[in-house]
Amino acid sequence: MREIKNPVYKIDLGLLIALILLMSIGILTVYSATFNDAVDTSYWGAKYGKQTLWLLASLFIGFFVLLFDAEYFRGYSAYFYFFTLFLLVLVLFMPPVNGARAWLGFAGLGIQPAEFAKISTALFLAKWVEQQNIKLQEIRGVFQFMGIIMVPSFLIFLQPDAGTLIVFSSFFFVLYREGVSFDPLIIPLIRRFIKTPLKSTWLGEHFIPFFFFITLLGFLTLYLSSSSFVVVGIPLSGYGLLYVVISLLFMLISGGIWLFGYRRTRVKSFTILISSTLFCFFFIGFITLFFEKVAAPHQKKRIELLLGLDEDPNGSDYNRNRAMTAVGSGGGFGKGLFEASISGTRTNHVPESETDFIFCSFAEEWGFAGSLVFIVLNTFIILKTFQIAERQRSVFSRVYANCVGFIFFYHFSINLGMNIGLAPVIGIPLPLMSYGGSSLLSFSLMFFILLNLDSHRKDVLR
Repeated sequence: MREIKNPVYKIDLGLLIALILLMSIGILTVYSATFNDAVDTSYWGAKYGKQTLWLLASLFIGFFVLLFDAEYFRGYSAYFYFFTLFLLVLVLFMPPVNGARAWLGFAGLGIQPAEFAKISTALFLAKWVEQQNIKLQEIRGVFQFMGIIMVPSFLIFLQPDAGTLIVFSSFFFVLYREGVSFDPLIIPLIRRFIKTPLKSTWLGEHFIPFFFFITLLGFLTLYLSSSSFVVVGIPLSGYGLLYVVISLLFMLISGGIWLFGYRRTRVKSFTILISSTLFCFFFIGFITLFFEKVAAPHQKKRIELLLGLDEDPNGSDYNRNRAMTAVGSGGGFGKGLFEASISGTRTNHVPESETDFIFCSFAEEWGFAGSLVFIVLNTFIILKTFQIAERQRSVFSRVYANCVGFIFFYHFSINLGMNIGLAPVIGIPLPLMSYGGSSLLSFSLMFFILLNLDSHRKDVLR
C-alpha cells in the first residue's frame, strides 16, 4: 500500500478530537448562559451567535494553518513577535475599557493583542532557544531569553492586565525544562565580593522546593500587605516586618554555619545563603510593587478578599461568592441544560457568567459528575500536549509545545480556582470555553500550530 506523505493525515487525532469536544462544550455553555428569549431577537445578534461566528472562524483558520509548511512558523516567528509588540504599543493609546487599555477596536470588532502575544512569544522563544542551545548556561543567553519574555510582559504591565502578566511567567518553566539556569545572574555578583569556587546550578538542582518556597513567601507578603506592627517601639509595615525577620534568620543561620559548619563547605554555604537572602529581598519588593502599582484597585480588593483580609459579600466579593454558590447548587448531576437558576443571564445573579465564570454555569447545569468529566478532558489535553512535546525531534517544536502546555495549564487552573474560591478573580478566561473572540481564536491558533508542527516531527533528522 502506498504511504500517505501528506502531513495533514499525520495529525494527532486524540488531541484534535479533545479540542473540538471542548469547543463544542464551550459554545453550548455560552448559549445556555446567555440565552434570554425575552430580549434576544435574532441568533446572530446575541452573544452566543457572535461566539458561534468566532468558533467557525477559528476552526476555518485552524484547519487552514494545518496546510502550512512547518518551516513557516520558524521562519516568520520573529516578524510575528515584533508585530504583536507593535500592537501592544498601539493599544496603549486606545480608550480604556474596564480600566485597562487592552483592546483594539475596528469595524465593530475588538481584539486583545495580549492574547496573540502569547503565541508570538512562544514561537520566537522556541526559535531563539533552538539557535542558542549551546549558550543556555551563559549570562548573555539568559539575558536574551529573559528579554524575549520581559518586553511583552512590560507592555502588558502598562495596560495594566495582571491576569495575562501572570500567564507570561509560565515561560520560565519552559526555560527550566530546557536547562536554562539563572545562576549566571547571581553567581558573578557574589564572586565580586566573595571568592568562591561555586559552579553548580543550585537553583536548577533545587527548583521544586525553591518554587514552593517563593509561592509561600508571595502569599505571606500579600497577607501582611495591609498590616502594621510595632517592634521594640519601632512601627513597621508588613513588608518591613518580613525584611526584619529575614535579616534575623540570615544572622542566625550565618552564626550556625560559622560555628558548626564544615570549614571546606563554608564558602559555598555562605554564597547560597547570601544569594537566597538577596533574592528574598528582591522578591518581596517585586510582589509589593506588583500589588501596589500593577494590580487595579478592584483586583487588589479581590486578592484581599481571597486572603481573608477583607469581607464584602455583596460588593467586591459578590461575583466569587455567587459563582461558588452556583457550583455548589449543581449537586451531583446538575439541574440540566438551560435550567441554571443562579448563573444564567435571565436571573443575572453571576455577572459575567459567560466569560470569567463560565465554569460555574457549566457546573450548575451538569453537577459534580459533569464537572469531573470536564476536568478529566482538560487534564487529558494538558498531558497530551506535554507528551507531544517530549516526542519532538526538533528543539523548536519541543519548546513551543511546552509553552502551549504551560499556558493552557495556567489558564485552566487559575480560572477554576477563581470559580471555586481558591484563586483571586484576576480576569483569566477558561481556554476554548469563555465568551470572547480573541481568547477563542488565539487558543485555537495555538493548538493548530502545535498539531501542524507535530505532524512534521518525523521530517526532522535526529
